Amino acid sequence: MTLSPHPERHRQINDGWARAAIFGASDGLVTNVSLILGFAGAQPGHSVVRLAGLAGLVAGAFSMASGEYLSMTAQRELFEREIDVERRAIAQYPSAERDELEAIFVSRSIEPTLAAQLADGLMRDPELALRTHTREELGIDPNAVGNPVRAAMFSLVAFALGALIPLLPWLVTTSGNQVWWSVGVSAVASFALGGTIGWFSDRGVWRAGFRQLAITALAATVTWCVGRAVGTK
Repeated sequence: MTLSPHPERHRQINDGWARAAIFGASDGLVTNVSLILGFAGAQPGHSVVRLAGLAGLVAGAFSMASGEYLSMTAQRELFEREIDVERRAIAQYPSAERDELEAIFVSRSIEPTLAAQLADGLMRDPELALRTHTREELGIDPNAVGNPVRAAMFSLVAFALGALIPLLPWLVTTSGNQVWWSVGVSAVASFALGGTIGWFSDRGVWRAGFRQLAITALAATVTWCVGRAVGTK
């Protein structure tokens, strides 16, 4: 039988890098534009706002990376523990595990005779049986439990890039218009980031772009008002 061309294409997002990169860039942008505008609202001077933005970028990037690494490492260790439990059960109680598979297939509305054949066939290959058990019972794919180091690196770089955007005007000019430039570039970047997420997820570029922009604007406005109200005196 000749297979016809299949247009279906999937992205590999199971190891956590996509979530880390998207969340990192979004958090970096929202956090640092809010921090910078909060300080700017208090009018402490150009150098203080610039220092706050730099500190926010560095501290936030390493905080995000370490948090991503620790959380994914803990998650991976928990997954691996459950996978080991299932592996031992398959080795020690193959008949019970085979019956469990058959019951799972029947619960998925597979005809009992076919479910029995599938369970028998899968149990002949312990690794295939393990993958099937963990996916069906635990929702875990043993081959996609996440890569903490990769996720941490994506998170660090993405946060730093996002946080750099509202800081750029404070690094390259002292014209006195840094606040407006920071607001402008952050607004464009927020919409672009949200739109990119909407495009990748097929949820609509405009809808996702305006959603990200609204969240960023709300956070920045609140911190600006707090900085303005408190001041430096």
